[in-house]
Amino acid sequence: MKLPPIGQLGPFIALLIACAIFGTTTDRFFSGENFSLILQQVMVVGVIAIGQTLIILTAGIDLSCGMVMALGSIVMTKFAADLGLPAPLAVLCGVGATALFGLLNGLLVTRIKLPPFIVTLGTFNIAFAVTQLYSGSQTITEVPSMMTWLGGTFALGDTNVAYGTVLMIALYLGVWFWLRETASGRHLYAVGNNPEATRLVGIPTDRVVLGAYVLAGVFYGIASLLSVARTGVGDPNAGQTEALDAITAVVLGGTSLFGGRGVVIGSLIGAVVVGVLRNGLTLMGVSSVYQVLITGILVILAVAIDQLSRKGAR
Repeated sequence: MKLPPIGQLGPFIALLIACAIFGTTTDRFFSGENFSLILQQVMVVGVIAIGQTLIILTAGIDLSCGMVMALGSIVMTKFAADLGLPAPLAVLCGVGATALFGLLNGLLVTRIKLPPFIVTLGTFNIAFAVTQLYSGSQTITEVPSMMTWLGGTFALGDTNVAYGTVLMIALYLGVWFWLRETASGRHLYAVGNNPEATRLVGIPTDRVVLGAYVLAGVFYGIASLLSVARTGVGDPNAGQTEALDAITAVVLGGTSLFGGRGVVIGSLIGAVVVGVLRNGLTLMGVSSVYQVLITGILVILAVAIDQLSRKGAR
């Protein structure tokens, strides 16, 4: 029986090690409520990381994802509170706004051939400015209860599990199946691995990349809804660190920054690893500065391992 490559096993091994360490240092770590809390804390970044994974698989990157998510949350809450739209329609408008930003990113990358780093750095600032201007830099508090439903919980044994957590896991399973079992999903890997060879066999590489950015925008919109559900407000100052957190989750999850390699479930594990580290260190009373330090070291190690594995494969 052939074992998965170390790049796929690494994130899971890191998660097990982190859980073992924190489980022996604090009694509160191994409890259903604590694990449920960790998943609730990472569900927004986890869904953003799905979109980020799709883009990184094509050898791109999206620095705008956090601010686009914040814009989506402001659009859907403002449309519901100020325009009186029904909650489902307001949510669709918010998701539409984030998908439009994905379309903009994709068109600039595929049609004008601008580097994804520069494009998304620019749209990060555009999304931030639009969010602040449209919201008047004010938090939207009059949020319909239907928009916060995913932040509610249900009992699973002695543990309360958030509906948003279930949605996040379902999205990961769906995208994992799509990438693994469908031709369009495999095209993402082909484009990231060798775009020129992919083009020569008749696959429309620009259309694949454009589709990845638009689909990523849809996931940012879903993350917007989860953010509103978790906090109960539309916050124009949200999303300023989510881009780095999402990229961290994807890299820790074993997806190569050079494109063409990775498993989307790894991004979920990467997000949980970061959540476990922050939760465990908080329970131990460790300063948040050290949490950021350790996360940064882990990212560098993950990229270094990816580089070494690529050199070894040549």
